Amino acid sequence: MEFGIVELSRLQFALTAMFHFLFVPLTLGLSVLIAIMETVYVMTGRLIWRQMTKFWGTLFGINFVLGVATGITMEFQFGMNWSYYSHYVGDVFGAPLAIEGLMAFFLEATFVGLWFFGWDKLSKVAHMFVGWLVAIGSNFSALWILIANGWMQNPVGAQFNPMTMRMEMTSFFEVMFNEVAQAKFVHTVSAGYVTAAIFVLGVSAWFLLRDRHVDLARRSIAVACSFGLAAALSVVVLGDESGYSATHTQRMKLAAMEGMWETEPAPAAFTVIGLPDQAARETHYALHVPHVMGLIATRSLTREIPGINDLVIESEERVRSGIIAYDALMTIRTEREDTPQTVLDTFEEHGNDLGYSFLLLRYVEDPREASEEQILMAANDTVPMVWPLFWAFRIMVGLGFAFIGVMAYFFVVTNFMGGRYPRWALRAAVAIIPTPWIAAEMGWFVAEYGRQPWTADGILPTAMSVSHLSITSVALTLAGFVIFYTILFVVEVALLLKYIRKGPEQDVEETEIWMARHEHRLRTHDGKGPFASPAE
Repeated sequence: MEFGIVELSRLQFALTAMFHFLFVPLTLGLSVLIAIMETVYVMTGRLIWRQMTKFWGTLFGINFVLGVATGITMEFQFGMNWSYYSHYVGDVFGAPLAIEGLMAFFLEATFVGLWFFGWDKLSKVAHMFVGWLVAIGSNFSALWILIANGWMQNPVGAQFNPMTMRMEMTSFFEVMFNEVAQAKFVHTVSAGYVTAAIFVLGVSAWFLLRDRHVDLARRSIAVACSFGLAAALSVVVLGDESGYSATHTQRMKLAAMEGMWETEPAPAAFTVIGLPDQAARETHYALHVPHVMGLIATRSLTREIPGINDLVIESEERVRSGIIAYDALMTIRTEREDTPQTVLDTFEEHGNDLGYSFLLLRYVEDPREASEEQILMAANDTVPMVWPLFWAFRIMVGLGFAFIGVMAYFFVVTNFMGGRYPRWALRAAVAIIPTPWIAAEMGWFVAEYGRQPWTADGILPTAMSVSHLSITSVALTLAGFVIFYTILFVVEVALLLKYIRKGPEQDVEETEIWMARHEHRLRTHDGKGPFASPAE
């Protein structure tokens, strides 16, 4: 593949976005798990729960700082590498980003500081309340980011203004409650909860394998497997909701994920495995499960799911309609206030397809001069590369069901078998620590790559969105990001491993045992001399 400015800009954003998302899921999930642990500490008064809260909180803090740093850099790219995109849709896309920065980020960052430095300055209840505000702030931050991203997938609540050549918001309510954004939010947050649960489970299993901090590890496993099982089940259910949403918002993405070239009779079958062949427009050696895809995507047994070939024909019609809209737009831009009403009516009728005419700019300077062959080429450009989407989706789904099995196993052993974990199970828990990140990255790949060739689906092609930069400047910044982010990743992993090996600051198991044995004497003694506790 020959890399031009568009491909390099896409690669740079993809690398920085996917690197940033290494930190986001753990932040989302650990913030809630820590708040749960501290709540138990406040309710029971047992020091072990305080120790757990502070230990996992340290790991959360390391992850949080690097997540913030990489997130800020990622957002700067909208102005640096995607300036025309920012100009074209900034009135709509910028609103949730601004709210995320002004509200959620400052809420989250402020209370993170209070949480870390307020242990000896706030009451137990007040500190617990701050912990929950950290969790709410983290999740609230994700909400606004996903509202912005959801609008890119399903641009609602906005209208193109032919005079300013920009999209303008018509309904903030529609943008905020966009069905794609809401489905993505709950699915992404639940995936973050699973990530944190697997992380806590794996680290705790590592402690048990080495017979260290056993009390902390067992309690952490109990919290993680219960929380993780609920989260893993919800990920599957909420992922199903995203599939249903794609049926009427991103049909080409759905067909590509399934390797579905032809429209099948309702209800459509689910393709378990296969080898998609884009050149032959066929999926070889496909193994189908009858009716399942129809039930998932349409909630019925009677509705069809259109295949890629039929959607290309539909795109061709929309390209032709877009050419009519483009012609009317040029007249409006020329005539301004004197534009005939018939031209305005024509643009009103075909304006929703204007973005499809922009696909022709790759082949011809003026879309109105496009040949039949160029129109067909533009229509075919609406098909993303199928095989990466097909397999990325199946890796994500396969791992999702595996997480349910893992969490269910540890939940049963913890609650019904006395917590007697076989060593092979503990080793497996350590080994699978990276897998939630693999699943999350596959999910984002499906979401973003499946939207191609659009930055804002059906409105603005990716090729039009980039800044007018030299290939050299983008290549140099890309190399700089790769080097800098690699260093950050090494630092992150090294710090996490350092504090995991170090373990909790204080082994409170001995303290609690000692206090239980000497409870009577402590009631009548000032705690000094021979009866001083190990904690002192």
